[in-house]
Amino acid sequence: MNANSGILSYGAYIPRLRLQRSAIFAANAWFAAGLKGLAMGERAIANWDEDSVTMAVEAARDCLTGFDRGTVTALSLASTTHPFADRLNSGIVKEALTLSDSISALDVAGSQRAGTSSLIQALNAGVNGGTQLCVASELRKARPASEGELVQGDAAAAILVGTGDPIARFIGSHSVTLDFVDHFRASGADFDYTWESRWIRDEGYSMLLGDALAAAIETLVVDPAKIDRLLIPITVRGVPEGLAKKLGVPAAAVADTLAPNVGDSGVAHPLLMLAAALEQARPGETIMLVGFGQGCDVLLFETTEAIANLPRRDGFSGALARGKADENYLRFLFHRGLLDLDRGMRAEADQKQPGTTLFRNRKTVLGLVGGRCTKTGTVQFPRSEISVNPNDRAIGTQEDYPLAEKQARIVTYTADSLTYSPAPPQYYGMIDFEGGGRMFTEFADVDAESIEVGLAMKMMFRIKAVDEKRDFIKYFWKAVPVQQPAAGE
Repeated sequence: MNANSGILSYGAYIPRLRLQRSAIFAANAWFAAGLKGLAMGERAIANWDEDSVTMAVEAARDCLTGFDRGTVTALSLASTTHPFADRLNSGIVKEALTLSDSISALDVAGSQRAGTSSLIQALNAGVNGGTQLCVASELRKARPASEGELVQGDAAAAILVGTGDPIARFIGSHSVTLDFVDHFRASGADFDYTWESRWIRDEGYSMLLGDALAAAIETLVVDPAKIDRLLIPITVRGVPEGLAKKLGVPAAAVADTLAPNVGDSGVAHPLLMLAAALEQARPGETIMLVGFGQGCDVLLFETTEAIANLPRRDGFSGALARGKADENYLRFLFHRGLLDLDRGMRAEADQKQPGTTLFRNRKTVLGLVGGRCTKTGTVQFPRSEISVNPNDRAIGTQEDYPLAEKQARIVTYTADSLTYSPAPPQYYGMIDFEGGGRMFTEFADVDAESIEVGLAMKMMFRIKAVDEKRDFIKYFWKAVPVQQPAAGE
C-alpha cells in the first residue's frame, strides 16, 4: 500500500435537537412497557428541514475545512435513506459545496455498510492519485413504540481520502459478503423489519463478525494487543467488548459506540465513530474500523504526525456540543410524517419548482453564490448583470462570490406565527455578511430566548419547502446561530 495515501481529513454533523428517550417511553409505556430498559439518554433527531442530503452537506463542509475544494476529484454519498430514488443525491451535495463540474459523483446504498464499502473503494482508488470525498448520512424512520425509535439516531460524517500527507495511512482492508438478513426494508417501505435479537447477536455479531475480524487480523498481519482503537458500530450493549475480549484486543481500545447521546446512525455510524476517533487520536495509533451489514468490512489505519496539524474544525465534539435537549415527542412524530396534523389552508400553497430555473440558477440557489463587482468591490446577493452600488451601476462587472462560508449578523428579525411553518413560529429577517453583502433569509435553530439583533450567524444548507404534489424537495440556505466556544477553548 502507498505510504502516502490514506485519510486527509474528516468531518461530522449531528442535528441540534436531542430527543430524550424518557419522553418516547413516557408516551408509549401504556402499550410497550418493555421498552423501559432503553429509555435512558437521548437520540439525535433531524429537524423538519433536514434530511440525509442536508446533513451530508454539513458534514462535508466540516471535512473540507482548510482544504482547497478544487482538488476534490470524486464524491460519494452513502445512505439507505436518500431523498431521491432517481436523482443524483450526491449531485445536490456537489452543487451545495460548489465543487467542480468535472468531478465524478456516486450514490451508494443497499446496506448498512455502504459507508465503509465506499470508503474502501475510495482508498484503493486513491493510491492512483486524486482526492475523493466520502460522505455517509442517514435519517431513518421507525415505527412508534418500537426499539428502533429509541436506539436510532440521525447523523452524517465525511472522510477525505487521497495521496500527499495523510493524517492516517491506510494499511489495508478485509471484506466478507454474506446474505445475512438481520433486518431489511423493501423499496418504497418506510420501516425496517427486524429479526429476533438473540439470533442476530449469536449468529451475526459473535460468529459472522467475530470470524471476519479474526480473518482481518490474520490477513493484515496486525497484533490485536497493539490495536489502539477498535471501532465497532454496534450499539447493542456488550457486543463490542465481547468481540474485543475474544480477539485479544485490550478493553481500553474499544471505542464508545455513541449510543447514549447520538444513537445508531445506520450507514453513517462507522464513519461518525471514525471521525470521533481521529479527533482524539495521537500520531502512531493503530485504528481498526468495522462495517456490518450483509457481511463485514474491516479497515486498518495508522495515524501520522500530520494529524496534529489538521486545521481546527467543529468535528464530532463540536457537533455534539451544540445539542439541545428536546422532549416534544409529538413534534418529532409530525416531522417524521407519522402524525397527520391539520395544517390549515396556508399550507396548501403550491411549491412547484420549475426545473429550468433551478438549473440556470443552481449556483445561486444550491451553492449560495452571490456576485462581487470587480470595479467597486460591492458584494450582492443574488448576482445580477447590473451592480446594486447606488453610486456606480456598473454593467457586466460581476464575478462569482460564494457566501456560504461567510459569517453574518442579524440586522432585523421577525417571529411569524401566522404563516404556515412545520415548526412555528417561523423566524426570518435581514443579515449582513462579513466582507459585504446583505440577504433576507429564514433562520433555523433559533428560539425567542436566544435571537437578537447583532447575533452572529452562519449559513446552513436546509430544506426550503416540499412539493408534496410532485414529491420534490426544494433546498436552500438558512442562517443559524454561530456556536460560541466554551470557556477555555
